[in-house]
Amino acid sequence: MTIRVLIVDDQMMVREGFSVLLNAMDGIEVVGEAVNGREAIAQVAALKPDVVLMDIRMPEMNGLEATREIVAADTDAKVLVLTTFDLDEYVYQALRAGASGFLLKDASARQLADGVRVVAAGEALLAPSVTKRLITEFSKLSETRSQVGSAAVTELTERETEVLVLIAQGLSNAEIADRLIIAESTIKTHVSRILVKLGLRDRTQAAVFAYETRLVTPA
Repeated sequence: MTIRVLIVDDQMMVREGFSVLLNAMDGIEVVGEAVNGREAIAQVAALKPDVVLMDIRMPEMNGLEATREIVAADTDAKVLVLTTFDLDEYVYQALRAGASGFLLKDASARQLADGVRVVAAGEALLAPSVTKRLITEFSKLSETRSQVGSAAVTELTERETEVLVLIAQGLSNAEIADRLIIAESTIKTHVSRILVKLGLRDRTQAAVFAYETRLVTPA
């Protein structure tokens, strides 16, 4: 099945460059472009893409606000944030808002295509070291908020907590299944229950939650 992609960036050269790279990849088709967040929201509704490549800093409406609205609309589109530097608070806020991950704009064609495929498949694009540094840098929370999150963790079973920690460490369902020596289908069930109990959209929000509540701490 072809993955439909919408590219959102205020720079024409960036849009055209990514479009050429992605259209050259098997199983990926760029179905549209947008120059700001407001256009992106309209295009998501009209084109129903599987993945939205979203720039953060744009005029009229930035990528963070657009991500929030797209996620709130409960569409099937997965948002993959584009950024020029990794330690960007807007990117962190986008992950908290429901973006499925992020890529640096200097990513190779292969990394870009792989990232699109990963988030289209429902996985989180948690670049091992970069995402951990991003979350660590910007997850300085108030004590009240941390306590609220910690209270929610008590709703999880011991196995669900174990799975949540491994999600935050960037492991896929298959890797978690191997680590815990149980079926991958069982892991999928645990992940679904974790998201429901914590009121989270996806694995990326689960990872951010685990760091913010200090369930996981950077090495």
